[in-house]
Amino acid sequence: MDARSSSESPATAPAESSSESLRRRAHAAIPAGCHTYAKGDDQFPQNAPTFIARGQGCHVWDVEGREYIEYSLGLRAVTLGHAYEPVVAAVRRQLEFGTNFNRPAPIEVECAEAFLAMLPRMEMVKFCKDGSAALDAALKLARAHTGRDMVAICGDHPFFSSSDWFIGSTGIPGGIPDWTREHTVKFRYNDLASAQALFDAHPGRLACFVLEPARTEEPRDGFLQALLELCHRNGALLVLDEMITGFRWHNGGAQHVYGVTPDLASFGKALGNGFALSALAGRRDLMERGGLHTSRERVFLLSTTHGAETHALAAGLAVMSTYRSEPVVETLYARGQQLRAGIERVTAELGLQRHVPISGRPCCLFFGTLDADLKPSQPFRTLFLQEMIERGILAPSFVVSYSHSSADIERTIEAAGEALWVYRKALEEGVEKYLRGPPVKPVYRRFT
Repeated sequence: MDARSSSESPATAPAESSSESLRRRAHAAIPAGCHTYAKGDDQFPQNAPTFIARGQGCHVWDVEGREYIEYSLGLRAVTLGHAYEPVVAAVRRQLEFGTNFNRPAPIEVECAEAFLAMLPRMEMVKFCKDGSAALDAALKLARAHTGRDMVAICGDHPFFSSSDWFIGSTGIPGGIPDWTREHTVKFRYNDLASAQALFDAHPGRLACFVLEPARTEEPRDGFLQALLELCHRNGALLVLDEMITGFRWHNGGAQHVYGVTPDLASFGKALGNGFALSALAGRRDLMERGGLHTSRERVFLLSTTHGAETHALAAGLAVMSTYRSEPVVETLYARGQQLRAGIERVTAELGLQRHVPISGRPCCLFFGTLDADLKPSQPFRTLFLQEMIERGILAPSFVVSYSHSSADIERTIEAAGEALWVYRKALEEGVEKYLRGPPVKPVYRRFT
């Protein structure tokens, strides 16, 4: 499927608002040309849509009217689909009543109770706008509760926060003091010995361990339960980052799937279906440290002007209602499994199983792009993205949404077959022969 003009194109833009003109203006006004590094020009091939004008379901249209089937919608934040009508209608109704007041609104209580009913392992919740704020607050609570200053993070998981405690541990630590960087250490997923080694190396120093419940591999041999026990035995807390898993793995989160109750957990992304809404939840005795009913020293937990904007909470309520009344998670698994089976069939036919492996749960699929030596390759990632875009598929991953139809999946598999044929030719003849621009680059790098 070639990227094509929609019969219902976006509103006509003035001549100076062409994609290239917009790109120049963006880079003149905005560092990196966008407000999220993962959406930057360096993350996509030269033929990628420069700006997206609108979306409907799992389809998007760029500023020039070309249509694409999109995956990983909104960096996995739009799980139901773009402009999902029940969510839009709920937000529209709430907007008529205002969005922000000097005192709490009733919808804050309603949304908190609905959230806790969805996630019964959690006892209290506080809303905010992004995952970084939620995990920053979790870290602050853990430090206050334990009286310790160090944090251990899973080195196999790519992102936890835009704050110094995490970014200082990446390949782009500019502007972050050595003290901060030295207070974050790493362990390995499914490797309890690596966690124990950190306790041995830093006795009485570690406040908490932070990780996603799962990413591309499942927890083995009761890893999450064993890690929780290890943390408690050594006086630390366990914090699960459920920003992605929380509304994909199960309505009750990955903690329900794996049977583990963390001390604290962060949620978001799909919670608002694209509207800015995230949450920190956890044990009552910990969360109350940020409240008015504690005899211990209070923690300035989460207090932001826009943390409980009523239209975002209305979106959250509509999302949770949809999850309760419709087979959202079941559909994510079904469509993902259909996609995985089709892509794996194509790679087998072309002899590319080891070069383009598919990993993750069906509800959250990733693809690898390996070179002739079976090493991860940015040029080959660029080539695959390029060829998929050429055929009308915008897929930085294969993460499906509730709006992907069976026909969308079949069209994607067809496009992937054509793109992978080019991939195989590039393995034989050299990838440079087929690239139409520079390869994509890692986000975490010191120099451009």
